[in-house]
Amino acid sequence: MAPPTRLVGDIGGTNARLALLDHNRVPIDPATYQCSDFPSLADAIEAYLRATGGSAETLRAAAIAVATPVLGDRIKFTNSSWSFSIKGVKSSLGLDTLNVVNDFTALALSVPHLGEHERYQVGRGTPQPRRAIAVIGPGTGLGVSGLVPCGEHWSALQGEGGHVTLTGSTERERAVHAVLASRWSHVSAERFLSGPGLVNIATALREIDGLDPMHYAPADITRLGTSGADPICAETLQHFCRLLGACAGNLVLSLGAEGGCYIGGGIVPRLGPLFDQSEFRDAFETKGRMQHYLKNIPTYVIRSPYPALLGVAQTLGSD
Repeated sequence: MAPPTRLVGDIGGTNARLALLDHNRVPIDPATYQCSDFPSLADAIEAYLRATGGSAETLRAAAIAVATPVLGDRIKFTNSSWSFSIKGVKSSLGLDTLNVVNDFTALALSVPHLGEHERYQVGRGTPQPRRAIAVIGPGTGLGVSGLVPCGEHWSALQGEGGHVTLTGSTERERAVHAVLASRWSHVSAERFLSGPGLVNIATALREIDGLDPMHYAPADITRLGTSGADPICAETLQHFCRLLGACAGNLVLSLGAEGGCYIGGGIVPRLGPLFDQSEFRDAFETKGRMQHYLKNIPTYVIRSPYPALLGVAQTLGSD
């Protein structure tokens, strides 16, 4: 059998995840590389092909998800030194096809193809078939997308919903918002709902309570908060879960996402039972006159290790 000739990638500010595709568009032989270890995307792809026994000569098509808007031929990352021309990479690798999409567009495209073991439901609700689906995910930033049914297929939305305005609903949340508003002219959802957002919340809470500053990393807050070892970190995670619920509920209302809301990104799966027992779902549903509407819409956490690879594979069509 000839070696696979199609490749998929999910490129963020820190990591490059790459895989080959089998004949059913299923990613195989996935590997993760540090972007900083390679001067360019093409170099990382060539290193991956060598590691898997392939070569650029056998590669004919690729699809890449990128953690940045795709607005033209030139792709420039916010949190990485990498930038590339789509036409340039296609030419240097000798590809017939190179598709490049936003990473949350790719994540959205994965949703109809997730197995039951690759997601779990939080709270109540039943999805309605062939209705819009919302996708949101806090990680290094806050990604937002959606799926809209188009006949027998799905169309994924590309946007920058992580930068919508978000405020608090409790006195404590509004106090945190006020601290952040003193630093930035626009306090977006991403200022709360991301790795740096966890640090923003914890730093603001310490300031509000008159405590000495602490130099937390996002992983510290998750570890100390889930264990209960640090009360400020524990409160930070509760704020995070409530605000994510409020933001997800806003997205569902905007899209009419009766097919459900899917939560991706790297943070929520690490929270474990704390997320399931948090006020996420209460905040999701608490929308005044629309509470009766939201209580029937399910929310799911994606726990597939490489969902964006599965999603971006859908842009290549069948082998």
